[in-house]
Amino acid sequence: MHFTELGIDTRLETQLAHQGITSPTEIQSQAVPTAIAGHDVFAQSKTGSGKTLAFLLPAIHRVMKQRALSKRDPRVLIIAPTRELATQVFSQCRLLIAGTSISVVKVLGGENFNDQVKALRKDPQIVIGSPGRIADHLEQRSLQLSGLELLIFDEADRMLDLGFAPQLNLINEQANHRLRQTLLFSATLDHAQVEVTSRNLLRAPKKIILSDAHQQHGDIKQTLFFADHLDHKDALLKHFVTQDNVGQCIIFTATRNDTVRISELLNTLKIKAVALAGDLPQNKRLDIMDTFSRGLFKVLVTTDVASRGLDLLSVTHVINFDLPKQAEEYVHRIGRTGRAGFKGIAISLVGPKDWNSFVAIKNYLNDTLSFESVDGLEAKFKGFRPPKPKTTKSEKVKPAQPKAAKKPLRRKPTKPKKAIPAPFDIDGHAPLRRKPKPTEE
Repeated sequence: MHFTELGIDTRLETQLAHQGITSPTEIQSQAVPTAIAGHDVFAQSKTGSGKTLAFLLPAIHRVMKQRALSKRDPRVLIIAPTRELATQVFSQCRLLIAGTSISVVKVLGGENFNDQVKALRKDPQIVIGSPGRIADHLEQRSLQLSGLELLIFDEADRMLDLGFAPQLNLINEQANHRLRQTLLFSATLDHAQVEVTSRNLLRAPKKIILSDAHQQHGDIKQTLFFADHLDHKDALLKHFVTQDNVGQCIIFTATRNDTVRISELLNTLKIKAVALAGDLPQNKRLDIMDTFSRGLFKVLVTTDVASRGLDLLSVTHVINFDLPKQAEEYVHRIGRTGRAGFKGIAISLVGPKDWNSFVAIKNYLNDTLSFESVDGLEAKFKGFRPPKPKTTKSEKVKPAQPKAAKKPLRRKPTKPKKAIPAPFDIDGHAPLRRKPKPTEE
């Protein structure tokens, strides 16, 4: 199938051809015509399947082809859970609208609020932002959504996990009119909150579910290695990163301190690495993401802040230095490689502190993940045995056994009491014996 069969504007086809994109992915081939037809969409597809284009193409096509409901309000609002993911969507959108009169504004937390107000006063057709900052502008009345035509939620499950349900409800209320169309995209939809929230956001949606959220990514080879302790993990990491087949690599850690420590460790090995953590200023984070995406660094060491914010075809390896606490996050981490049909490798180091996370991931994927080893770096740790199930009080009580008949007690024969010798009185008492008085002469 070609993009010409999806019914999009020829200007969009030209821009896609300039980017070397000639045929749509499965999610794009199903979602784009459905959205262009005006239906609400409830879509789920594995990470790296092309969801961004699946909602950008119908959104920009609408702006190009249809008359606006309002001259001042934005026509399209795209909400993403993180600043990194919103920036990625913004960059892709700018490529698609290049050479047109369509304007797009990015509204993110951590950036200057007043500058955003000035940008919104220029009446952009498309606004892309994070839910928290969009809600701030709605409350300050610097953003109006009464004329909004298309509301798009990207990674809806992630937004709900981050606690943005109140902001999503506010956005929905501000743009609640019968002409609004809504698209909801996510990598996972088997999420209780997503199901409930979608009923409020969508009207008679067309469901597009292309893969099971628990299904393993076919383009990613997953390997796991036991590690005894931190130094053992460092040794394994050095071994993997220095292999010849490694292009760009993303290393995920549990703490911000480890991102800095590991990046410095790799730089001592003459491997250009950079650390990214959530506590950095927004301009610094964007600068790090930009330099890594342009290939100035080989390794990006980060926490989960980048697990859903990078779409780079040059990332060949993902290494989980620490396993995530949430099993769903593992899927998004490894999804930073093996994108758009390319093959990728995901390596996970499992130490004693990672064991519970490993068990949760194995259960989530419904598969038996196997372990490998590196010659000379074998681990003594091989996992923990599952604890024995605790027995309840009811289980401890043994069933009642029928009582055996009691044997009659045998009493020992008692010795007969000796009779009181006579003479004795009528009361049975023996009389006092007195010496006989001497006889008188």
